[in-house]
Amino acid sequence: MRKVVLFCVVLGLAGCEPTIPDSGLEALPPKLADTTAAGIAVVADTINVLEDTVALVDRKPAEVEETSLPNSTSIALSDENDFEAVSNRQTIESDAERLAVNRMQYVLIEPTELPVRPGTDIPNVVEYALLTSNPVGVPLYPRSGLVSEYSHLYRCGQYTSSTAAQEMFLKRGGPKRDWLGLDPDGDGFACTWDPSPFRLALSESE
Repeated sequence: MRKVVLFCVVLGLAGCEPTIPDSGLEALPPKLADTTAAGIAVVADTINVLEDTVALVDRKPAEVEETSLPNSTSIALSDENDFEAVSNRQTIESDAERLAVNRMQYVLIEPTELPVRPGTDIPNVVEYALLTSNPVGVPLYPRSGLVSEYSHLYRCGQYTSSTAAQEMFLKRGGPKRDWLGLDPDGDGFACTWDPSPFRLALSESE
């Protein structure tokens, strides 16, 4: 009998014990439950963002794949500045032969009387440019070699322009003579004066 009574008491207590909800929101008022649920969602989103950030920081940098230029196999880089590569192709004899061939390609025109600007005694550098055919830097006239690079730059700096230097150079004995030290390489052009623009203008007008 005692066992039956004890069983009934235990059963009654079990029936009266309230059920604990999983989230606990069911036991709250509706408005408070909605607010609490929204806060839990925000916290969950924040945790997800933090987890993603930590995973991104811990991730090892990806190896950068080497990319090649398009048609890289067809691009040939110049090795003219590589002394060993050039020395394997060129010799003193081949340089002398190439220099001799270059000299044969140019015709030296001896100007008998340089044209001057009308009303002045200043040589006309435009007409002089059209009377010559050698490129800048190709020596045609003998020089003493006593003019240093510093002295050459200093003397050229005394003129307002390369054209003014060329005019004075021609007026004082050029191109055969370089009394002023303006044409130490003997190409017939003083300082940085270049006849190419005048020649190009003539060829385009023809």
